[in-house]
Amino acid sequence: FLARVQVPIMPRHAQQLRDHDRNPCIAETDASRKCMDDNNYKKDMCTDYFLKYKNCRKFWHDIMMQRKRNGVKPEMPSAEERRKILESMEKPY
Repeated sequence: FLARVQVPIMPRHAQQLRDHDRNPCIAETDASRKCMDDNNYKKDMCTDYFLKYKNCRKFWHDIMMQRKRNGVKPEMPSAEERRKILESMEKPY
């Protein structure tokens, strides 16, 4: 007899936030959360992580808006496209 384990189902919005093709800043989000956990939620200890997250969001938002203006679909590059864009730049954010 095997007991069934209830696996919590993530709400759709939460799933989208964890989707690498939709959210380009998952690594930065995770790093800032980890910093907060590791430092007892003292925000001043994680300023660098917050800044990197903010710069990531701004960078990809600007790319997305430019693609939208140019009629490029999808507006957010896929995870693979973003990897190639970042590799072609020395230090994007």
